[in-house]
Amino acid sequence: MDVDVVALGESMVTFLPSRPGRLADVPSFDRGIGGAESNVACALAAFGHTARWVSRVGADGFGDHLLERIAGYGVDVTAVHRDPGRPTGVYFRTAGDRGTGAHEVAYYRAGSAASAMSVTNVDLTAARAARVLHLTGITAALSRECRELLHELTAPVPGRPLVSFDVNHRPGLWRDGEDTRLLLDLARRADIVFVGADEAEQAWGVTGGPEAVRRLLPEPAALVVKQGARGATAFARPLPADGRTAPAADVPDDGGAPSAPGRAAGPRPGATPPVFVPALRTAVVATTGAGDAFAAGFLSATLRGLTVKDRLRYGHLFAAAALTTPGDLAAPPARGHADRLAALDDDAWGRLRLGPGWTQAEQAEQEANTP
Repeated sequence: MDVDVVALGESMVTFLPSRPGRLADVPSFDRGIGGAESNVACALAAFGHTARWVSRVGADGFGDHLLERIAGYGVDVTAVHRDPGRPTGVYFRTAGDRGTGAHEVAYYRAGSAASAMSVTNVDLTAARAARVLHLTGITAALSRECRELLHELTAPVPGRPLVSFDVNHRPGLWRDGEDTRLLLDLARRADIVFVGADEAEQAWGVTGGPEAVRRLLPEPAALVVKQGARGATAFARPLPADGRTAPAADVPDDGGAPSAPGRAAGPRPGATPPVFVPALRTAVVATTGAGDAFAAGFLSATLRGLTVKDRLRYGHLFAAAALTTPGDLAAPPARGHADRLAALDDDAWGRLRLGPGWTQAEQAEQEANTP
């Protein structure tokens, strides 16, 4: 059965410290879950979409925990395989934000069940049975077999799902120096791409703002360049009518003509101006998971056939939920609440102040009128 979104990638059990300090000094940890792709699936399911997570976990207690927690959000986990010979990945991190020099992360994922994902041991039919297939560059960094899997799933063949790709450049995961070429190739084969301006500079040496990133990546029908606390810029045109499964009505307020993956960078006939939406001002608790949440919000609005401006606004709203929550995964606001906030005029949007607990507080809408 087709679902709205399939997210394929590794999820790990996360251990969050009970108090600030070095990992060497923290006496105890609280257990959670984390994984870029499963975070997207969970947020979309919590918002009312149908979502499936495709992956591999160990035949161990941590694998049980991941399946139970992710299924608890309403995500279909029936296509997750259990590996009796490889463990479920785990990681530990300090309480400090990743932007500080004191932040520590200790990953125990080498040889994990998910790192062994391949074309032969993943249910490709389940992965493709969706309106949108969401992938990230993290999976490409796990192993040669994972890279081959992503290459297969992003192949430009008739009837494939709409492919969403979050670059998610993690230099520490790459050991072969191929990250620049491989991530660019995957991005060029996708229909929707998310990349931070800082990522584009780090991975590809691109400077000059969102327009420079678009010149490097003219192929995706939708390119979202995230600009940190400033906001995000989207370039969009109608999705290709080549037999791929596509969201409702494509992009209602843009035009242009697509081209095949691999076409040389440059302006497109009928290209329309970029759309920029400023980020919401939030009381940041932790930045972990905010990018995944943004992708989920943008995809949700895409599935609903909303305008590019609204897609960016839902991305910011979902990201604000993650920014004001300490863990890797945050539930989005209720759909009605999000719809009302997304419909605010530009002045009211700019005046919003969101803090911890705002997703449960209906009165947050009234803050739009607070200077």
